[in-house]
Amino acid sequence: MSVDKAFREMIRHEIELQLKPLRAELSRLEAGTSDLDALRDVAARLAPVAAAMAPLFGAQGPKPAKRAPGRPAKVAAAPAGGKRRGRKPAAGGARSCAIIGCGSPSRTKGYCAAHYQKLRMLTKTNRRPSAWVDYAPPDSVEDVKLPRGRAAAKALAAASQGGSST
Repeated sequence: MSVDKAFREMIRHEIELQLKPLRAELSRLEAGTSDLDALRDVAARLAPVAAAMAPLFGAQGPKPAKRAPGRPAKVAAAPAGGKRRGRKPAAGGARSCAIIGCGSPSRTKGYCAAHYQKLRMLTKTNRRPSAWVDYAPPDSVEDVKLPRGRAAAKALAAASQGGSST
C-alpha cells in the first residue's frame, strides 16, 4: 500500500466518524417531517369542519391583516363593548342640524358635532355671525366658509383688532 492510498483511507475514516452523528440526525428529521406532513393533511381535512363549528364555541375567525400606517379603515359598527364619546343624537324625532343642507342630527345647541365645533371656534375668535344663535331651528342658518392659510391669519388679526370679516 502506498503512502498516498493510506493517507486517503485515514482521511476517509475520519470524515465518516465526523459525519456519522449528522447522518443519524438527518434520518431522524426525515422521519419527523413525514409525521408533520401527516398532521398537515389531517388539519387541511378538518379545516372546513372547524370553521363551521367555531361560532358554536365562541371562537373568533382569523384576525384581519395589519394595516399600514395612516388613516384607519371605516368600521361598519362600533364594537359591542366599546364606548363612543359624546352625546348620542335624540332617538325617534331627532332634529337635524341648524345649518342649511347639513342634514346631520343635532347634538348641542341645535348644531351637529362638526358645526358645533365650528361655532365654538368662531365664538372663541370673536367671528361668530349674528345668524348663528343657540338652539336655532333646523335648516335655518347659512353656513360660513372660513378662510384658510394666510387669509385665515389676516382674518384672525382683523378680528382681534375689533373688525369683523366673515
